[in-house]
Amino acid sequence: MSKPLSGKVALVTGGSRGLGAATAKALADQGADIAISYMSSVEKAEAVVEKLKAKGTRALAIKSDQADLSAAKPLIDTVLAHFGKLDILVNNAAIAVQGKLVDDPELDVAGLDRQWQVNVLGSVATTRAAAQKLPDGGRIIFIGSTLGTRVPFPGVADYAGTKSAALGYARGVARDLGRRNITVNVIQPGIMPTDMAAGVADNLPDAIMDLHPIRRIATLEEVAATVCFLAGPNASYITGGVVDIGGGVQI
Repeated sequence: MSKPLSGKVALVTGGSRGLGAATAKALADQGADIAISYMSSVEKAEAVVEKLKAKGTRALAIKSDQADLSAAKPLIDTVLAHFGKLDILVNNAAIAVQGKLVDDPELDVAGLDRQWQVNVLGSVATTRAAAQKLPDGGRIIFIGSTLGTRVPFPGVADYAGTKSAALGYARGVARDLGRRNITVNVIQPGIMPTDMAAGVADNLPDAIMDLHPIRRIATLEEVAATVCFLAGPNASYITGGVVDIGGGVQI
């Protein structure tokens, strides 16, 4: 089987579960060696690493709190010390605090502030640290959300805002790093079967499903496959782009 990412090293932030774990597996299947970061799920992180190693992949799990901006450089340095280089950064780590309207007096302000810290400032810090180390022709991929460009229901203002901010930032980074042939793109999945959507993904009301021409949620494998394409050699002229994986969601 062709392995177009052989010899490459990828870092997937938030790679211990959900889409991060699926992306780590997909990239490994394409031949890449894998580092994942995680915040608290050490058992899950080590389980991902063991599965990757069983495939013959070099793999490493690194505990790193993305809300701590000072942790970004040590994270990248650890990857470089272990693997000798970094070719692909997947900014996947994020949290979701949503469900209340912005004028709700019981709004979880502390949680929402942490959401901005993790989803935006944390990925900015990681990208800055990685940009200095990526080789020419490297790849940066942000995992956004269809909520970053369209909001079909209430209660998600701050989450949607973080994803819009990441999109704008990614396009700026694409402009900055284009001279080095480093591509920077955003993938915008719709609802997926992850912890973020626990209790929601399997019970979506018809009003939400009716917005989707393809009336189902995305699979983790579909999104991970798109990450692999953008990380691979056939996407070398795609940068500053946004790829929706939302079943054609309309508003």
